[in-house]
Amino acid sequence: MPKITLLKDDKEYILDAEIGENILEIALANDIEIQHNCGGVCACSTCHIHVLDGMENLSELTDEEEEQLDEAWDLSLDSRLSCQCVVSGDAKVKVIN
Repeated sequence: MPKITLLKDDKEYILDAEIGENILEIALANDIEIQHNCGGVCACSTCHIHVLDGMENLSELTDEEEEQLDEAWDLSLDSRLSCQCVVSGDAKVKVIN
């Protein structure tokens, strides 16, 4: 079972994940709120995260996600949308919004 380490508001959470879940779903299932104005359908950039480790264990960036990320604050090379990061292994991420 993959582990997702999630950093938010100066707290660190280590969460169990199922392969095929996205990071937004994992956080919400563990009562950790990540802003997601569009409901998690890749229509905004409010669930922006930075992937600190394990990018290879997340689904690939799609053109649609890349377009939405252009609207994100604090954009970097490790930026992703948590609603689009489907898990296949361990990862460490930081919530930006």
